[in-house]
Amino acid sequence: MTESRETDEAFKKAIWDNYRERGRAFPWRETSDPYAILVSEIMLQQTQTDRVVPKYRAWLDLFPTVQSLATAQFSDVLSAWVGLGYNRRARFLQEACKRLVADYGGSFPREPTELERLPGIGPYTARAVSTFAFGAPNAFIETNIRAVYLFFFFADREGVSDKELLETIGRTVDRDNPREWYYALMDYGAELKKKIENPNRKSRHYAKQSAFEGSERQARGAIVRYLATRGNATLDDVASVERIDRARLDKAARSLVAEGLVAERDGVYRIS
Repeated sequence: MTESRETDEAFKKAIWDNYRERGRAFPWRETSDPYAILVSEIMLQQTQTDRVVPKYRAWLDLFPTVQSLATAQFSDVLSAWVGLGYNRRARFLQEACKRLVADYGGSFPREPTELERLPGIGPYTARAVSTFAFGAPNAFIETNIRAVYLFFFFADREGVSDKELLETIGRTVDRDNPREWYYALMDYGAELKKKIENPNRKSRHYAKQSAFEGSERQARGAIVRYLATRGNATLDDVASVERIDRARLDKAARSLVAEGLVAERDGVYRIS
């Protein structure tokens, strides 16, 4: 037990020392507004921070509150999202705000279990918002945090489950300052992955992201970008500009219609 405690303390010192020397600055770290934090967390899912920063600032200029987003036209919401990818996240974010207005009077619940009831909000996002907005010492995991714990505590293991990691994360969380503790973990993980082979390869849940070029994801993004910036169009219009084959656009368009992101009538598509 003593050895484990000493290991944990040495680990915490390494994380905090690195943060004090090389901690990063982001606009969402300067606020405790749960809405602004939710926006950042949804934007940061599978999108690099340098792409998120200008979009985050522009978004909050357009939709500064839960209420303003909840009542906005979805076409305006999606237009503001274009460039971030995974466009269904914009729909989830607006639907979450509509639910907050309808069920909570526009306020945010503090408990992760309550936050998880919102559309598109999973265990990580719920706990991150609860911690970053309200200072709750939750245990949660994302790619940089996972890398840190695999590197420090599971160096000789393969196929490590997130369940095991979460037990260690919960044991070592800084309960006096959980908000900055998680910033410190994320910064350490981001730096670590630049220096060594990605420790996340040791995770049971590791999967290399498929190539973007030639994917349905690329075709979906092309359709949404075209409609958001140029207006209603046929898929031939999109194909002529985006240089994506028609068969891939057809498949992508069907999925976008099924999800309610775009609508189609007589071969002409528009943002829903």
